[in-house]
Amino acid sequence: MKKYAGLTPEETIKLVTIEIIERAIKLGTKKGRDIFVSKTSGGKGTNVNELNPKTAEGKVNLEKYLTPIRRHYTFSGLGSPEEKNSINWRVLNLPFGRRSLTTFQVALSFLMKGVPLKNKLYRWMGIHVGYGTEIMQLVWLDHFRPELIFIGKNCVLGAFTQFTVHAYEGSGKFRYGLITIGDNCMIGAGTGMGPIEIESNSRTLPGATLSPYLSKIKSGSIVGWDPPTVKLPKVVEEKKEPSE
Repeated sequence: MKKYAGLTPEETIKLVTIEIIERAIKLGTKKGRDIFVSKTSGGKGTNVNELNPKTAEGKVNLEKYLTPIRRHYTFSGLGSPEEKNSINWRVLNLPFGRRSLTTFQVALSFLMKGVPLKNKLYRWMGIHVGYGTEIMQLVWLDHFRPELIFIGKNCVLGAFTQFTVHAYEGSGKFRYGLITIGDNCMIGAGTGMGPIEIESNSRTLPGATLSPYLSKIKSGSIVGWDPPTVKLPKVVEEKKEPSE
């Protein structure tokens, strides 16, 4: 989406968080629920009504809360799905129209080969894709908030790679964060990751799982695992009868 084009990762997650806070205030008032936002995955957090940007006090509180900007945030207090006044976390995140559009866009991109048209589609969705990057067929980039994904120049994303910027933890609690990848990175086929920072000139081996085990990968790193050890079968010598 154009509104996120040209923004830094910090500016983007700040704008996304403000949007969700505003929706949380509106839906929480309608449903009679107190919704909380936290800078960590644990803890009760801050009531969103204290961060209302439409009031003078709330605007000041919001600016303080978002200084400095974090790479991930957690919302809670939406209630169990069986509660009558519960709020669906997907509804809190985005309105129906954009949820439907991004789901369609992700499904379409999933089947497309790594051609320049595919990069244009991703940029239309809000994903930040650098020049010269190739994204292979069957790559899944999260439709939750595509604008939280930043991919640098001249990267390659292998088939079946999965980028997930959010996680639903049950009982009306979800978290989200940034995925940022530097320039000249090779993401091996089948690599899976959540919110993470991967610096330039890094490589992941096929099938690697990065998050939640890693939050940052330094430039020039190769991420994978030690080759598995192979235990050869013991050679059993045949017993020979003593010569007569």
